[in-house]
Amino acid sequence: MIQIILPDGVARSIEEGLSVGEALQRLGLAGDHDVVAARVNGDLQDLSAPLTGDCTLIPITQESPEGLDIVRHSAAHIMAEAVRSLFPGVKITIGPAIDTGFYYDFDPPQPFTPEDLERIENRMRELVQQDLPFQRREVSWQEAMDFFQAQGETYKVEILQDLKDQAVSLYQQGEFVDLCRGPHIPSSGYLRAFKLTGVAGAYWRGDERNPMLQRIYGTAFATPAELEQYLHFLEEAKRRDHRRLGRELGLFTIEDEAGPGLVIYHPKGARLRVLLEEFERREHLRRGYQIVMGPTLLKLDLWKRSGHFENYRENMYFTEIDGVAYGIKPMNCLAHMLIYKSRKRSYRELPLRYFELGTVHRHERSGVLHGLTRVRQFTQDDAHILCRPDQVEEEIAGVIDFVADVMGVFGFEYEVELSTRPDKSIGSDVDWERATNALVNALKARQLPFALCEGEGAFYGPKIDIKLKDAINRRWQCATVQCDFTLPERFDLTYVGSDGQPHRPVMLHRVILGSLERFLGVLIEHFAGALPVWLAPVQAILLPVTDRAHGFVQEIAQAMLTQDLRVETDLRNEKLGLKIREAQLQKIPYMLIAGDKEVAAGTLSVRQLDGSETKDVPWQEFVQRLLAEGQMPRPGTS
Repeated sequence: MIQIILPDGVARSIEEGLSVGEALQRLGLAGDHDVVAARVNGDLQDLSAPLTGDCTLIPITQESPEGLDIVRHSAAHIMAEAVRSLFPGVKITIGPAIDTGFYYDFDPPQPFTPEDLERIENRMRELVQQDLPFQRREVSWQEAMDFFQAQGETYKVEILQDLKDQAVSLYQQGEFVDLCRGPHIPSSGYLRAFKLTGVAGAYWRGDERNPMLQRIYGTAFATPAELEQYLHFLEEAKRRDHRRLGRELGLFTIEDEAGPGLVIYHPKGARLRVLLEEFERREHLRRGYQIVMGPTLLKLDLWKRSGHFENYRENMYFTEIDGVAYGIKPMNCLAHMLIYKSRKRSYRELPLRYFELGTVHRHERSGVLHGLTRVRQFTQDDAHILCRPDQVEEEIAGVIDFVADVMGVFGFEYEVELSTRPDKSIGSDVDWERATNALVNALKARQLPFALCEGEGAFYGPKIDIKLKDAINRRWQCATVQCDFTLPERFDLTYVGSDGQPHRPVMLHRVILGSLERFLGVLIEHFAGALPVWLAPVQAILLPVTDRAHGFVQEIAQAMLTQDLRVETDLRNEKLGLKIREAQLQKIPYMLIAGDKEVAAGTLSVRQLDGSETKDVPWQEFVQRLLAEGQMPRPGTS
């Protein structure tokens, strides 16, 4: 007999020689197709794995995050088996579980089509109905190499080259064998609810110098109801996609002939961007920040001194002028330090808060570029706070309050993460500990719960990341604050203390919205294009019913424009219904309709985006209403 310690801490005795799954059944812990794996002494194991001695045993269900990952990884294998059976000659690469489901990368003789996805999905259902067991087999490296070479699976052979002389494990279900650590569901019949969601190109190992593969995406859930809910979410996300809305609303485009990851703002998009920038400048000035501006190019020697060249150069662009090497800035901190260093500073001046809407350039791989949310040129609402060590926690708390105020304006809830020192970093252990403690203490002072992300800090300091939750509950990284004791040391930044001696300031790197491009993309999707009146590029459009009303609406439009309201007129010889429909598609908050009756009475029929309508509104009264509603909000004030 062996002793099994269960999740509740109770020890039970069962006979030796059972598998994990058999033991769970004897102990009454395995429901029908509910438990998919288990943790044995903390390690994830297949249900078919043998129990060889006393152990702790924790069942893993499909509904748990770990169980769902196992289900999705297994679904990727089943999909690969379906593809292999339908497309002879296809080569397989890798197929992991991801946050939203799973994918598998293939090298097929011909690119997959949407019709192919339907065939693959139907074949997967057949394999699920066959309830094929997943069987694990541990083999030598050479045996695995011989097997995949014989199969012509060149990508698997390349993976094995990185595992040379190690024992490896293979999993087989039906006729399909894959190189995999596991664990997997006991059999294909455990896959209850799945859907293939799309196909895209992906470079082998994410390197654009490697072959382009075909990536098939899918998702899987523990129940059909959860799958249906997720598919509804996908449709809603598609409806809100800022790339489509950006084109339809005339906000921005990204053109191949200009270059990938480079945003071209159209008039309405530029107006939206300017409104957001005006909001940012006003709020920073209210909080004691000084607006500064730095150059796009700085000498390479500066980037070497800061550590960016050593730790960040793969994300940078470089050029040469008159034989001197320059780096195109990926961040704004260097110029801000040079401003600080331009003269002697006293402890009485601190903190100094330098704010810049700084445009930066970062080398992002083509495969990760995505609309406004991942670009190569973007503008950050970047600030650097230089302060005394005794001011650090108060300044961090001030940034946290600033973020809370601004997110309240846009209706965003958020979550907080604390990221600690990465392997690739600069600075002493003592300084990293001081910086991390300052961030933790500030979060605790504001009673903000946070998740800990070990090793994910910036190379020069730990950071707090604030992730927004949008209208359909997606998370987006925007605001951050980083505590840095190291760069002030490298750039020999000092201030004269009350003792008359030089002291080293601490620098906080922080953004509130982050990249304006990313934030605009998130904002467009959050509001599904229907922006609040104060941000709407066009707040109202005047629609005359007949030519006789043209003069009336033009007079009103001019009066509104002189009061800085953003208004347009539609004087086309088209039916009113068409004009209203087009204004709705453009997400214009107000449609102001004027016919003969309205002209005679000096009124307007006011139609809102939601379809509600108020007739006989004096036009001067509406102007005052729009002026009040369209005022830029003042966060942090009652």
